[in-house]
Amino acid sequence: MNALWWLALPILLLPVWWHRRKRVENEAAPMATARFLPRTEPRQTRIWRWSNPLLLLVRCLLLALLIAWLADPVYPYRGDTVVVTQGADAAWVEREATQAGLANAERVALPAAQALGWVHTHEREWQRDARLLVLGDVPMPAAKPAFGRPVEVRTQAVVPAKVERHVYIASERAAQWRRMFAAQAGPENIVVDDTPGAATTLIVWDRAEAPPAALRASLWWVTQPSAFPELGKARAVDGLRYADSARGRLWHHADWPPRDPDAARALLDDWQQLHIGPRPYTMSSQAFAADPDASAPAPGGALRGILLAILAGLFVLERSLTHARRR
Repeated sequence: MNALWWLALPILLLPVWWHRRKRVENEAAPMATARFLPRTEPRQTRIWRWSNPLLLLVRCLLLALLIAWLADPVYPYRGDTVVVTQGADAAWVEREATQAGLANAERVALPAAQALGWVHTHEREWQRDARLLVLGDVPMPAAKPAFGRPVEVRTQAVVPAKVERHVYIASERAAQWRRMFAAQAGPENIVVDDTPGAATTLIVWDRAEAPPAALRASLWWVTQPSAFPELGKARAVDGLRYADSARGRLWHHADWPPRDPDAARALLDDWQQLHIGPRPYTMSSQAFAADPDASAPAPGGALRGILLAILAGLFVLERSLTHARRR
């Protein structure tokens, strides 16, 4: 739709018409004996003439660049490119790029989660015959991506970095809760703190009394809903009640603490999927053919910033020339 702004180019005729508008000039000369002559109306001549050609040129350029900025022109300047995700093995990247015949291609380093989205956003910047290769630990997107040009993706899974998650347990059954957290597998390293702190992300409140008002955490597991009035009208999904409060998000289940390994595993999975977020899964290597129905996202051409700077300069120049003409 942005290309339709080029249809507004005829608006450039407006400053031309304004600068060549009709002007009225009187051709009457006063005479001493005019009182003896019959009365006649002054003769008027309407002529076309150019006025302030420099100002006219600046205004036409200003309108033309404004239309170009709205149309978002993109010049396809990129050639063969290899997009490398951050953290990818350098030796593996060189081997794959050489094997694909792109050893001397331009390299672009991006976060793994942004690689495919960046390619889709900027695909108009590549030349028609340019080749595009994405290398690294690319996470599986929620939907199959579609590109308007051929894109090849070669992936290599990397060992995820260890992440510490701090938990505070306020309960007379702390040993039972600790056994559940000790069984957690994966890159998360759960640290059970003796006292809550700024790094505490989960508080297990297994007490009947309400917690101190200053105690905060992003997530609470509550076994006694009477200590939290917000749970009185909480929504429920599969027996899990949840609500937001000033202390953080509240979870409550009538069967806590879990009594068997399956229930404990389900609770830890819910914690991971619903609160922390699902772990990224490396997509398989594959080649995407050009999809004629693929639509580019909101444009952001490389020329937009340059055009905006020129527009600002022309606007200042136009205002200065207009002020000088009035003086």
